[in-house]
Amino acid sequence: MYEHTLTDGTVWLTRPTGADIDRIVECVQDPDVQRWTTIPVPYHRSDAEEFLDRVVAPGWADNTPVWAIRTAENGQVEGMVGLHARGPGACEIGFWLAPAQRGRGLMSRAIALVCDFGFDPDGLALDRIMWRAIVGNVPSAAAVRRNGFHFEGVARSGGIQRGARVDEWVAARLPTDPAGVVDGWPTPA
Repeated sequence: MYEHTLTDGTVWLTRPTGADIDRIVECVQDPDVQRWTTIPVPYHRSDAEEFLDRVVAPGWADNTPVWAIRTAENGQVEGMVGLHARGPGACEIGFWLAPAQRGRGLMSRAIALVCDFGFDPDGLALDRIMWRAIVGNVPSAAAVRRNGFHFEGVARSGGIQRGARVDEWVAARLPTDPAGVVDGWPTPA
């Protein structure tokens, strides 16, 4: 797959490069990014280099792209969003956002761009985009809920984070699902 920059004029999604390594390392030191994702902790420069070499590069080659989220065309990395293969015609979306950018709707915009590209017949022509998160990750759930993802349940001990089994919320969106807010999600405690 050739690289696709996605933008709505407020966020720009581009392939992360070696020039972004230090910023990626800086962003993922955030306790919430570490709490809710499966990144290595502690996270070092070598982890970011490995991420670019073992996740980003092969992902673009295999139609499972990872984008850096930027707030200007040539701006610094403010987060990541990517699609990971989950069988024919299906991908899982994953993402994180730097603390200073949260609460501005940027992640919702990024998810909308990725879903549009993922479902587009001239994009990835996906049949399903799923989402999983550790139970309790309310901000992540809110972002996908605003983008038409339907809650499908709890996968008990469905994930592994740093060697420990964790319960996960599971949701998905199909190409026929409207992009707006979806009811039927659990109420945060």
